[in-house]
Amino acid sequence: MTIKIDENTRVWLNGELLDADTARISHLTHTFHYGLGAFEGIRSYDVGPGEGAVFRLDAHIKRLLDSCHLVTIGPAVRWSHQELAAASVQTLQANGLASGYIRPVIYIADGAMGVGARENPIHGMIAAWEWGAYLGEEGLTQGVDTMISSYNRPGHSSVMSKGKLCGQYINSILAKREALAGGFAEAILLNEQGYVTEASGENLFIVKNGTVITPPLGMNILAGITRETVMLIARDLGIEVAERAFARDELYLADEVFMTGTAAEVTPVRSVDRRDIGQGSRGPVTEKLQTAYFDIVQGRNPAYEHWLTRYKI
Repeated sequence: MTIKIDENTRVWLNGELLDADTARISHLTHTFHYGLGAFEGIRSYDVGPGEGAVFRLDAHIKRLLDSCHLVTIGPAVRWSHQELAAASVQTLQANGLASGYIRPVIYIADGAMGVGARENPIHGMIAAWEWGAYLGEEGLTQGVDTMISSYNRPGHSSVMSKGKLCGQYINSILAKREALAGGFAEAILLNEQGYVTEASGENLFIVKNGTVITPPLGMNILAGITRETVMLIARDLGIEVAERAFARDELYLADEVFMTGTAAEVTPVRSVDRRDIGQGSRGPVTEKLQTAYFDIVQGRNPAYEHWLTRYKI
């Protein structure tokens, strides 16, 4: 989906809401050249006339600041958790968005151009835009076709997988581009031991004999907020959940496969490497979790109201 920025778009930059044309960054921005920065993807949903709700805002801002801590820029971040959360809501309001996608980025600004650049200032930006289903509306109901990528998920000694970090996504971008070139919607990455880790931008689940199974956090996967959400929902619904490693053969033989992420939400997988998963369509467990998830994020389940940050536009 192409995102259009026009003269009416407002962007939060270093504590100020500015017109998009004014909110420019230097061509010598260190993160632009070398990739060290942290970001988040956060969603808000239309929950009634003139009202939106950001889903699990605090969890996302916490992960943003944790990511900054991992890569040593945390102490130089000038804004508190509360200030970044409030700025995220203000950016939605400034753009008149009850339903939208929020993208905060904390980055190293211009100054020294050496790799270390320890004295460069740390800047912050928040943008927001309308964004529908990441893998397509049809994908939410019919499922998507995926492939095992030729790119492995980098190991613990190479990257910090629990950080949502700008430069680390090169691996995911290459895997995604490979998948799209092959006619697939998404790529699934293995680690160097041959175990399934995650997709290019989503955590991965299989369903076997009624049990929902996902790789454990001890593996080199992102600690997805939607991943955690779906696991909690499943347990609340009485569905057994297991965290354990599995290889591609278990993936092929699963009854159901689905992916989770803030952008992808809960998206079923109908095939992997041109092998149908189950009946080759969205399975009953996936549909049950998907329905529960959308009821929660769209404000229809008061038991999970604590996950919503409501605001007026």
